[in-house]
Amino acid sequence: MNSHGRLKGTLFIFLCVGAWALIPVVSKLGQTRMDNHQFLFWSSLISFLALGAWSMIKGCLEELIHLKAAEWLYLAVLGLLGTYIYYLFLYLGYAVGNGMEILVIQYSWPILIVILSLFIHKEKLTLKKVLSLILGFTGVLFVLTKGNLRDIQFDNAGLIILVALGAFCFALFSVLGGRVKVNPFAANTVYFLMAAAASFVSMLLFSGWETPGAEEIIPVALNGVVVNGFSYVLWIVALRDTSPGFAAPFTYLTPVLSAFYLVFIFQEPFFPAYGIGLFLVLAGGLINSLDRGKRRLP
Repeated sequence: MNSHGRLKGTLFIFLCVGAWALIPVVSKLGQTRMDNHQFLFWSSLISFLALGAWSMIKGCLEELIHLKAAEWLYLAVLGLLGTYIYYLFLYLGYAVGNGMEILVIQYSWPILIVILSLFIHKEKLTLKKVLSLILGFTGVLFVLTKGNLRDIQFDNAGLIILVALGAFCFALFSVLGGRVKVNPFAANTVYFLMAAAASFVSMLLFSGWETPGAEEIIPVALNGVVVNGFSYVLWIVALRDTSPGFAAPFTYLTPVLSAFYLVFIFQEPFFPAYGIGLFLVLAGGLINSLDRGKRRLP
């Protein structure tokens, strides 16, 4: 990867981190009456409409007409992995589980990205990469436990398994998504079309029809347009300009920012462990960014 591509990709990664850190906030505000099926459907529908409209204006959708059936199937599977299964289980976790436990399990996906990249992209497991992952995950644990690692107990095994499965699906989506040559806006339009369709079916089968209330409209819209919609475009572009292994450690900044969001938005107390966690996460990302090895995606 060249230096300009690395710089642009890194910038996009940080923009994604800032958007994704809002997930606990919008999940909490957007599920006051709706459940995870309903919240996912409306968020995905808004993402699909926003990305579809933008893609139409830019003329990106014409590219989809010329795709082969196998390419359509590939995009559809990616959409189910990264925009449906992942969020279906994640929103369920935030709705009924312990938020601290869910965040820890959710951010197993950067580790899974590195592991999957070893087999799929044949990336090398360098010492810098291992160290950056260790520092990043340790920083997350400091933030989520406020420095007391004994606070994590994982009582709800079934829910934890579902969230872990969702994390694996998103890691697989990220690794395989870097190979997609379709315009990112057009590709993500397809992804969220699949999420909207799948969540609509699961909503009717396992939940019921429900529209967002007045207090849920803003978080649902924010989630649909920014947190999910356009952030996915930035993420795919970032993966193309860098590599999954390069990008993964930076994502550990996300839950640290989530803690700061909760402090400012919900007036939760600030703990010194937050500062320690932030330092460890940034150190991990910096160490990884200094790895100049060749990691271009095939």
